[in-house]
Amino acid sequence: MRQFKLGKAFTLMESGPVVLVTTHDGKKNNIMTISWTMVVDFTPQFAITTGAWNYSFAAMHKHRECVIAIPTVDMLDQVVGIGTCSGSDTDKFAKFGLTPEPGRIVKAPLIKECLANIECKVVDIVGKHNIVVLEGVAAYMNTARKEKRTLHAVGDGTFIVDGERLDRRKMMAAKLPPGL
Repeated sequence: MRQFKLGKAFTLMESGPVVLVTTHDGKKNNIMTISWTMVVDFTPQFAITTGAWNYSFAAMHKHRECVIAIPTVDMLDQVVGIGTCSGSDTDKFAKFGLTPEPGRIVKAPLIKECLANIECKVVDIVGKHNIVVLEGVAAYMNTARKEKRTLHAVGDGTFIVDGERLDRRKMMAAKLPPGL
């Protein structure tokens, strides 16, 4: 084996789905792109990495809620664009042609164009590691969406797109939660 630069080791594991996280600060909606995500367990608990450097963080911290919206490959340029400008001076919904839709439980909007949306409450913020732990309180699938392939950031400006789905449900049945 050839040695790999330790400073780039995160690129070997970062490839979880890129998501868009929406917030509402009491006056306006915002969106941020997050590539550092994690499913906590089989319950609807998730974690994202963000902090004060993201304009949306203050709204998430104060109001303790957000929406995780899952974009698809055809939205790549919007996803990257959202992540490279600030909500402090940009209406990202207008700039990137996205439609905010009201959720049932949180004030942060769903994104109509995304494959799925998960309304979330913030249950913990681990400041030392900039980890925000979220609990899903409602989830939605856009069943009319033809494109279903999601994006995965490598961390170096490149992305991986979902490919073929391989089914091993029978082999894993004893480890999967009932009804999955």
